[in-house]
Amino acid sequence: MSDDKFKYQGAGREYQKQLLTAWYERLQSAKDDGRKIAYLFVPGNIAEFLRVFDFELVFPEVNALQCGVRKTSGDLILKAEDVGYSPDVCGYVKNDIGMMLAGNISPSGTQLPKPDLLLCTYCGCTTFIKWFEALAHYYDVPLVMLDVPYLRSDAIEEDDRQYIVLQLKELAVICEKITGKKYDHDKLVHITRHSEEAEDLWVKILHSAKHKPSPFDAYFEAVFFMAPIYVLRGLPECTDYYRRALLEVEERIEHGIGPIPNEKFRVVMEGPPPWPYFRAFWELLKKWDVCAVASSYSKVGGFWDHGFRHDPTRPLESIADYCLTCYTNLNLPMRTDLLHSYAEEYSADAIVIHSVKSCRSFSVGQADMREQFIRKWDIPTLLIESDLADPRYFQVAQLRNRIDAFFESLEHKRLVGV
Repeated sequence: MSDDKFKYQGAGREYQKQLLTAWYERLQSAKDDGRKIAYLFVPGNIAEFLRVFDFELVFPEVNALQCGVRKTSGDLILKAEDVGYSPDVCGYVKNDIGMMLAGNISPSGTQLPKPDLLLCTYCGCTTFIKWFEALAHYYDVPLVMLDVPYLRSDAIEEDDRQYIVLQLKELAVICEKITGKKYDHDKLVHITRHSEEAEDLWVKILHSAKHKPSPFDAYFEAVFFMAPIYVLRGLPECTDYYRRALLEVEERIEHGIGPIPNEKFRVVMEGPPPWPYFRAFWELLKKWDVCAVASSYSKVGGFWDHGFRHDPTRPLESIADYCLTCYTNLNLPMRTDLLHSYAEEYSADAIVIHSVKSCRSFSVGQADMREQFIRKWDIPTLLIESDLADPRYFQVAQLRNRIDAFFESLEHKRLVGV
């Protein structure tokens, strides 16, 4: 197949690189340019709301995962442990504290600015609260807590929605004082319109994994594809990126190509990746021609594939709905049912659970999940453990043995028709 047939391959990735580089450069120059900085988390992030006040946004988890990929997280974690943080504390927290103690240099090498506002959106992870309490102490800046009720049923209760909307209105007053800019509802409508369009495009990419072979790995590739939907959502360039990315995926479908050329097993992945050994982890599964066709981690910041969109006709209410429906804000039965539905919808052969030692938001209950997948639904399920940021917990020989034994068993069952 000649190269001229592939017009879009790589174009989206190159554009994303430019966008993220520009984002870090804006952060580095923000203070000199008189722009204010808000730190917030990916799950339940209210980026659209903060963009009304022209905040530049910093996401500590994004910095931590990039440090992991660049293999600098180990030293940063040790710096945090040297000042008293326990080995059992979330690897992201220790990476962030260590990075701050080392001068707050971003993974790309730029200087990260001190925040003017710490906004903790509590979406099911109690670690978020203590993490930003620590940063508030170190930076001596305001910490605002957006309290998000735990989702108790499939339907959002109107009282919960309005509880968050009222908090957003209170937050608007704080943001006005920090930035000197007035809340502009029309501007929020315009921003959420960009978000809605980007989300439509992202869902088409996610759903492309229903094709056989899948043109897209919804775990290992998704973690790169999904970066703009979190850190740049609401900006026109984010929407433009997903237009380009979708063209790339559609071209793959047209030519029957994908990340796993000889796709043999289709799996649903649960849990965050081990960032310091991201490539090595992928290779352990590639060896068996495994393609992840759906994952919970690619939804950690939003369930757009289940119908949610930011709504320009009711922007504050839709922001509240977004916060309420984050993956870490779902109860265990909801998470289990979600993964089961993905296994059916995407014709998966198995579920692979990567249990993260230092992330209780994901790992609590995963052993029970596995039992239910196997005993209730007869879905082969592999549970393995390492960490999302701490390289000390990735034992490649042990993981290889578990993965090889699991897929060898699946292959044997296929051969004998079981």
